[in-house]
Amino acid sequence: MGLFSNQFSNVVEWNETREGVLFYKWQNKEIKKGSKLIIRPGQDAIFLYNGVVEGIFEDEGSYDIESDIIPFLTTLKSFKFGFNTPLRAEVLFINTKELLVKWGTKNAINLPAPGLPGGMPIRAFGTFNCRIAEHDVVIDKLAGIRQIYTVDDVKERIIASLDQLLMSWIAKEGRDMFNLQADARSIAKGIESDLDMDMRRIGIAIHDFTIESFSYPEEIKKMQEKAAAQSMVGDVNKYTQMAAADGMSKGHSGGGIAGDMVNLQMGMALGQQMVSQMNQNQNAASGASQAGNGAGPKFCPNCGTQTTGMKFCGNCGNRLF
Repeated sequence: MGLFSNQFSNVVEWNETREGVLFYKWQNKEIKKGSKLIIRPGQDAIFLYNGVVEGIFEDEGSYDIESDIIPFLTTLKSFKFGFNTPLRAEVLFINTKELLVKWGTKNAINLPAPGLPGGMPIRAFGTFNCRIAEHDVVIDKLAGIRQIYTVDDVKERIIASLDQLLMSWIAKEGRDMFNLQADARSIAKGIESDLDMDMRRIGIAIHDFTIESFSYPEEIKKMQEKAAAQSMVGDVNKYTQMAAADGMSKGHSGGGIAGDMVNLQMGMALGQQMVSQMNQNQNAASGASQAGNGAGPKFCPNCGTQTTGMKFCGNCGNRLF
């Protein structure tokens, strides 16, 4: 009998062959004599008997269930294995690591915006981290009816309420609907607080919620590009310098309609500058002439005749200046 006393023994373990799992319930409820428990890094093992927690084991390693585990169980300390008397219990493996989740809005969210009766449709994308925060709550709310719980389950629950949270936090403090990325950090922090509060009801914590980008309709993007271009053209000198530098860097190569537009804008700007320079030169000449007239003598130094602002004396013809 000694050779076959442990023939029904098994190994209670979780290999984590599937990524993104928050907890896994060991399927075989019969633990035989000689069985071992293996706890890997980033795992906790919880023994359940009749739905009640008997013991929680957090240190990684390999343990003999009969000698290393049963003595520490609450109501099974005196359990004795015998032939055909396996321990009928459940083992719940908890993933203690934080898991990264990528999220994105399923449909466009229509945000109220001035001049847009139907609202402005936007999408948003980002990431967050989640982990199991409270073992007892997870057991009470989830493990009783679930064999496995994954980040996809967390994501599905969060996406269901994310649209309303985005609308609520974007609408606060009169944010600029056309430049939401500037407020992405504060919006994300508000959403993270609300999501964490909601998910802790089932024992899961949410951390580091981020909004990587807001996506606008193509029409809005074109309007933004046009406004940026007009703002740059508003400073003619700066625009001319930039266009000239760009043309030189391309070796004056043809650019089609876009190149013709640049050349036209440069020509207009240069023309305006030339007209401005000519006006300045004329004004300078006029000022010099007036300054010269004011400096001439009032009487001819040769004959004493009054000059009345003339360059030559009307009496003797003497040059006055």
